[in-house]
Amino acid sequence: MADARRQLRSGTVALGGVGLLAAALTACSSDPDKRCVDRDSYNLSKGYEIVGDKNCKSATTVDGAYYYGGKKKSGWVKGGSFTKPGKKSGSSSSSGGSGVDRGGFGSGDSGDGGSGKGSSGG
Repeated sequence: MADARRQLRSGTVALGGVGLLAAALTACSSDPDKRCVDRDSYNLSKGYEIVGDKNCKSATTVDGAYYYGGKKKSGWVKGGSFTKPGKKSGSSSSSGGSGVDRGGFGSGDSGDGGSGKGSSGG
């Protein structure tokens, strides 16, 4: 009888652990802090007014758009962006470079070979 009870408890613990893991993964959605806001409601001190998701999913009288990040306070959100955050981390460049621009005097952008010398040729 003790073995059956012990086996039942271990099964419950295993199922409970799987449930917690599923809940944690669900909470980490692909669009963190995504809110539908009214683009026309911007207030310098408050930010954008949060509206219902229906305003971002279909055409309504409200100019709704998804707003990512920011801090929510009393039905308003501020400090985020309308640009959806990317999946990748790190920097990238359209030219295939390292994503770091070290340009300036003598960087080679002017066609003088990057010698850093003036037009006198030195």
